[in-house]
Amino acid sequence: MNVIGIGTDIVETLRIAQMIERHGELFLNRVYTEHEIGYCSARKAATQHYAGRWAAKEAVLKALGTGWARGIRWRDIEVRNEIGGKPHITLEGGALEVSQRLGIDEILISISHCRSHATAYALAVGQST
Repeated sequence: MNVIGIGTDIVETLRIAQMIERHGELFLNRVYTEHEIGYCSARKAATQHYAGRWAAKEAVLKALGTGWARGIRWRDIEVRNEIGGKPHITLEGGALEVSQRLGIDEILISISHCRSHATAYALAVGQST
């Protein structure tokens, strides 16, 4: 396995809370998948979890080296949790196409959050082309 890309991001939890308050379901459905909305909304500190997933999506884009270019949408990157809580990344659409072109087999993700901030680190590994 080779490291193909890395990415990190930090976001203020208050910023995400304000976006949710200002735009409600429109914002949630534009940025998060149905699974992510269900997961975050069921948590006591839902805003922290939404912010963590925001940071994770940004970190993945940096690991892919694309930003929001090449037809990638927010919902093309999904954060799921394994039993025990370990997060993992699922890609589709434009994000999946880019990752396949780069020879990425997996994107490892670490997410951390508190009341004020959320941060994530993504490591893209695979057989580089």
